[in-house]
Amino acid sequence: MLSPDFSLGSTVALVAVQPSNTNDGNDKGGQGEDFGKSSPVGLVLLIVFFIAVFFLVKSMNKHIKGLPASFDEPAEGAAPAAEPSESADESSASSKAAKASKKKD
Repeated sequence: MLSPDFSLGSTVALVAVQPSNTNDGNDKGGQGEDFGKSSPVGLVLLIVFFIAVFFLVKSMNKHIKGLPASFDEPAEGAAPAAEPSESADESSASSKAAKASKKKD
């Protein structure tokens, strides 16, 4: 509860304002004569970054091309084992040769 001596009109707030130590209000908020201009060093740095990204993408593409289409192991029990045909033997031999040649690289 409020005391009987309290009234809203008698409340006073004191605010302290610090003096500005800028040039008599002539400060434009950091927008001096060089505001918005870039240096040649920035351009060189940007070009170096673009060159680095180019070579990184080129390297990643080279490594991705060497990956197999699938990392799943072929299911050997899923194929019917009734009669192995000659074409199946040839394809397994060629796939083994391809894997061996990839390992050499």
